[in-house]
Amino acid sequence: MTSLAQKSFSEIGAECTWTERDEPRTVWQLLNRTADAYGDRPAVTYQILSGPKDHAETLSWDELRGRVAQCANFLRELGVEEGDGVAYLLPNCNEAVITYLGGMVAGVVCPVNPMLEAEQIAAILRQTKAKVLVTLRSFPKSDVAQKAHAAVAMAPDIRHVVEVDLRRYLTGVKKLAVPFLRPKLEITHDARVHTFSKAIEGQSRTLDFEDAASDRVCTNFHTGGTTGMPKVAQHLYSGIVYNGWIGQRLLFNERDTMICPLPMFHVFAAVVVMGSSIASGAHVVFPTPQGYRGEGVFDNFWKLCERYRVSFMIAVPTAMSMLMQRKVDADISSLQLAFCGSAPLPLELYNRFEKAAGVTICEGYGLTEATCLVSIVPPDGKKKVGSVGLPFPHTEVRIFTATEDGPRECAPDEVGEICVSSPGVNVGHTYSDPQKNEDLYFADRFVRTGDLGRIDADGYLWITGRSKDLIIRGGHNIDPAMIEEALAGHEAVAMAGAVGQPDAHSGELPCAYVELVSGRDVNVDELMAHAKERIPERAAWPKHLEILDELPKTAVGKVFKPDLRRLAIRRVYDAAFAEAGLAAEVEEVKEDKTHGLVARIRRTGSVDEEALRRLLDSFPSRWDWAESGTS
Repeated sequence: MTSLAQKSFSEIGAECTWTERDEPRTVWQLLNRTADAYGDRPAVTYQILSGPKDHAETLSWDELRGRVAQCANFLRELGVEEGDGVAYLLPNCNEAVITYLGGMVAGVVCPVNPMLEAEQIAAILRQTKAKVLVTLRSFPKSDVAQKAHAAVAMAPDIRHVVEVDLRRYLTGVKKLAVPFLRPKLEITHDARVHTFSKAIEGQSRTLDFEDAASDRVCTNFHTGGTTGMPKVAQHLYSGIVYNGWIGQRLLFNERDTMICPLPMFHVFAAVVVMGSSIASGAHVVFPTPQGYRGEGVFDNFWKLCERYRVSFMIAVPTAMSMLMQRKVDADISSLQLAFCGSAPLPLELYNRFEKAAGVTICEGYGLTEATCLVSIVPPDGKKKVGSVGLPFPHTEVRIFTATEDGPRECAPDEVGEICVSSPGVNVGHTYSDPQKNEDLYFADRFVRTGDLGRIDADGYLWITGRSKDLIIRGGHNIDPAMIEEALAGHEAVAMAGAVGQPDAHSGELPCAYVELVSGRDVNVDELMAHAKERIPERAAWPKHLEILDELPKTAVGKVFKPDLRRLAIRRVYDAAFAEAGLAAEVEEVKEDKTHGLVARIRRTGSVDEEALRRLLDSFPSRWDWAESGTS
């Protein structure tokens, strides 16, 4: 593994400009360079079951290059050209990796979240004008195929559906049982259906067409989470190569193995993990179709690390919390680093994980609109728990605040909107919908992230809030508008407001507050049932629902969400104190210009202070003592 202590980020960035670096200009060039250098070494491994001795399929770099060429050739045979969309709606499997890469080489690949409903999938297919959809063949205990074909019926541009059969990964009785348990499908569209394995096996293992001659759009990633209509971000080859270069230059080499139980429809797994792998020759292991959500993954995780001699693990706070509920029951001496992103990592969880697993945790920050990577806490540099670190080489991060005279750059430790300029920012064309690019940039090159934060005197970035009000549950974005619209549809509800309440496991859970129409009466159970019927994603169902006499509002009558968050923080913390038998309470939740909302804790009697600190540090929200300074 490469050491980040060799040179500072600023020194690396000062070597030359990004455009002056002698890096591949396309993904096919990048893949060729690594396959030429490390052809016999393992590139990607997938196992459908989570056991440490279960069957797995490993592709070498030569094999992966050959299959990517076959996939790209087949897509061109179907009529896909450089600007045409190739969508895939797949759980993790080797075919997802092959389609991701082959789709980029042939056209514009569009990964789609299989947890979305058919209507949302269809909307993404229409917006990206995809011609081909690669998805699952009908499979037991999965509704992906059903949703895929229903979506195709609502997306007239799709002319071909290519099906992947996960049965080939099974052995023994499980494999024999699939034909008898496979759900029947009703197909109501006229797109032609192909079998993935048969379709590519007859294709050449080298490209039958000329690779792209210059930089171009190669991916469309939807953003906006699991509810609502996502926006579609456009990535260039240069952004994908840049993300891979960061991994190769700063973190990995061909002797490393990464375990990635995150989904291949998300930029974290696809752009960062696979990009770093392709650039460096590092081996990637994908356990189960559902990754961390797969059966037995948490129970077997440490044994899988031992099996593959994993040196680098990819995680989110929710996964780390679940892993800490299991004993480290394997030899994980090969494990060196854990990269955690997508949501703030609570201090108590950070300390427990580093102690139990004996690994260094690197917190980082990225976003789909910047292709992905923005910053990281250097493993060999100054540790600041809670910060998302220093910007990567060739990436600039600035904090701006909007004024009547235009954007003003904030002083150190002054909170404003986080804005990013990097080779991953597709300036002027970040979203496929031109209207969504209006007012998206400051100083004509910094994309506005919608996240609030500050940069301290050492240059470390801290995230303090989200101006877009997204609720982040275990790394998954939930649009509060979906919850609010569902509740507002009840005849007794006048207004509704949804926010994230702090949670020691998931970081945040959705909760909702409602104000009733004057003179109307309804109970919480009825409102909850009403909401669940109308919210399509189970993860977005409110964990708590409360009826208030009046919702807090701004001067123009909008729901004032900071006050709702104050209510949620006080309720959650006070309930946790009571359950733990600790004599403490939240005196107030104040707005701090540096840290955002901070809970001020008051002791109400004799209390085990260490136990109280551990409890408080298990939550991602900031706190301090009512009678002293910030903790």
